[in-house]
Amino acid sequence: MERIILHVDVNSAYLSWEAVYRLQHGARIDLRTIPSVIGGDEKSRRGIVLAKSIPAKKYDIQTGETLWSARSKCPNLVVLPPSYPLYLSCSDALVRLLKKYSPKVERYSGDECFVDLTGCTQKKTAEETAWEIKERCRTELGFTVNVGLSTNKLLAKMASELEKPDKMHTMYPHEIPEKLWPMPVRKLFLSGPKTLPKLYKLNIFTIGQLAHASPDLLQHHLKSHGLTIWKYANGIDDSPVVPDGRAVKGIGNSTTTPFDVDSEKEALLYLLSLTETAAMRLRSNKMLARVVTVSLRDTNLSFYSHQRRLVSPTDSTLLLYRQAKSLFKEMWRREPLRHLGVHLSDLVENKFYQTSFFDDTAVSRQQAIDKTIDEIRASYGADAVVRGLFPHSGIPPLCGGVYEAFPTMRSLL
Repeated sequence: MERIILHVDVNSAYLSWEAVYRLQHGARIDLRTIPSVIGGDEKSRRGIVLAKSIPAKKYDIQTGETLWSARSKCPNLVVLPPSYPLYLSCSDALVRLLKKYSPKVERYSGDECFVDLTGCTQKKTAEETAWEIKERCRTELGFTVNVGLSTNKLLAKMASELEKPDKMHTMYPHEIPEKLWPMPVRKLFLSGPKTLPKLYKLNIFTIGQLAHASPDLLQHHLKSHGLTIWKYANGIDDSPVVPDGRAVKGIGNSTTTPFDVDSEKEALLYLLSLTETAAMRLRSNKMLARVVTVSLRDTNLSFYSHQRRLVSPTDSTLLLYRQAKSLFKEMWRREPLRHLGVHLSDLVENKFYQTSFFDDTAVSRQQAIDKTIDEIRASYGADAVVRGLFPHSGIPPLCGGVYEAFPTMRSLL
């Protein structure tokens, strides 16, 4: 049976959710109808644009630019700080609605979901079901979505990126030449800022040109990634829709900073703060981690990460931070940063594990210190014990949020 896959994408999610909430609580102005953005702190005039209204787009305000720059383009711009608990609640409401149509719902990010409708549309066509979901989001939940419909996740996602807002589009395999190939190659999933210059040098500017390029040529210039994007350009993707509820495979933390982090000292303090919180959750879950990953996002929203496998699994804040610090020094390109993350994965229970001959002799003592600090914080509050590096630094000693299983919600909570 040919698969039926939907991609549901909330239009200007943060701003739409904020607008709906305020209208429900008596607001007279719909934020979606005026130049407005979500992001940063209005009083301190710090932060970046996380979401923008359609009227704000007319001023060429871009997601990711500084609020100072956005205000210079539109002096009357309305700026609101993010309300993440509200956004998570709206995201959950969307997932509940989608699960009425299929048990296979994958929350890809806070505002995006994939739905596998295969075998779930006996009484209606797939197009009718997709249209009904779009309409129910608008009438029942109060916000609009774009819905893409196809036979795999990639084409469904590309379909939802067509004309916005509040639209339903199909992109079946036979529609690829008409709908996918004329699009600029920068629109293709995984064609990022590192890949595009290499494609342009090969005179590849559209997805169609990429689809008809030599796979050997692409592999020569882009390694295995070249073959991946060649497959995507030809609409080839067999990845399954993975429902929520999977066992936790990683624990971590990430944060978007209120200012550009351009010094190593500040960056390492953020990494220590993130590692501290992640390690506390690791110990609370009675787990040890074998792999440490550090991720960075610069002011241009370029994302990159490095990871390292440990000789022995550990839950020690100090040992985990040593690895995070080493990874950071290897990967940082000396550009200002706006987002940092630490992720601990390949988890094992802390009851039984094979120790290494090369284990630090002070590991047991460090574990005792961590346990004592955790107990004090649990009894007297998270700020009862803080490291001496943090006072007067302007950086919180415990920062960041939950690191979810879906990649683009890492900074949401």
